[in-house]
Amino acid sequence: MYSQNSALTREKIIIHTSLIGILTNLTLASLKAVVGLLSHSIAIILDAVNNLSDAVSSVVTMIGARLAARKPDKKHPLGHGRIEYLSAMIVAALVIYAGITALIESVKKIITPEAADYSPLSLILIAVAVAAKIILGRYVKSKGVEANSASLVASGQDALSDAILSSSVLVTALIYLWTGIGLEAYVGVIISVFIIKAGYEILSDTLTDILGSRPNAEITESIKKTIREDPEVLGVYDLILHNYGPDKVYGSVHVELPAVMTAEQIDTLERRITMQVLKEHNILLAAVGVYAVRQDEKTAALRQGMYDLVTAHPEVLQTHGFYLDESTSSVTFDMIIDYDIRDRQSLYNQIISELEAAYPDYKIYVTMDIDV
Repeated sequence: MYSQNSALTREKIIIHTSLIGILTNLTLASLKAVVGLLSHSIAIILDAVNNLSDAVSSVVTMIGARLAARKPDKKHPLGHGRIEYLSAMIVAALVIYAGITALIESVKKIITPEAADYSPLSLILIAVAVAAKIILGRYVKSKGVEANSASLVASGQDALSDAILSSSVLVTALIYLWTGIGLEAYVGVIISVFIIKAGYEILSDTLTDILGSRPNAEITESIKKTIREDPEVLGVYDLILHNYGPDKVYGSVHVELPAVMTAEQIDTLERRITMQVLKEHNILLAAVGVYAVRQDEKTAALRQGMYDLVTAHPEVLQTHGFYLDESTSSVTFDMIIDYDIRDRQSLYNQIISELEAAYPDYKIYVTMDIDV
């Protein structure tokens, strides 16, 4: 992630794969357009439009990857990785536009149908196109996984979906030849809906990436496991990942450490954790916060008692960060309340009242933490 060489390799994979996609889709679009026009099949013509939109999408993806790989500068110190999300939104808009246009044309053909005229060569070309799309889809998807490119993975999946749609066009042609029943326009409507759906899914996923979403549970648990393996770490909490592009992720985390550790020992530990997470997960921890844990019997008993009271509410997912300041008789800790609870604030107020009633000798400060 932070190596210029790895960034260049990723960019090279995306550009090379996109070029293959562009050439393949342009070839298929040209062949299908000719076949569709000669056979008067709206379904084949719309399938050609779909391939053309895929080619344009690959061009946008390639340009986005090139721009996203630019080095950080004074104005953008964290790089330009999020440009890929903007390019994905452009791709989504193009796909949706192509789908709506195709839908309109299909409906027109239903209202004013035109008899199709399929030749054996046209059927062979459609079958070849189906095979080409399957091969292209599997290849692009595998390269997307290799380069950690959501755009390529989506393009690969889209190509596999296109193979299914092209297969339906072939079946429609065969039905027409065998029975004389023309279903081209109706299949065109189905293809249009699939195209619109694909565009919407790309747009939805991209907006989620831009807005920020809950990180993958496997990834966060794996990172926490790496940190917990350090013998001096007592607990790991509040892991937040900040996404600045598909391959540029920074993080912050809180760890519970024995209160007796010196500043120098903590500094050494933080550096050790940061390097280990970077090595194993390719994620840079920009900040490692500390919860000091006193391990005397009085503090341990008080902590356990308060935690038991709070977690007696099944809506509370976690408690952490307990600290007792005996000089002011104050207690602070964090608790996480399930987001599915409609009125989290009311539950929070109820729990605070219960704590204050059970422990009147202490000032209790509880932070309603976020569930990440």
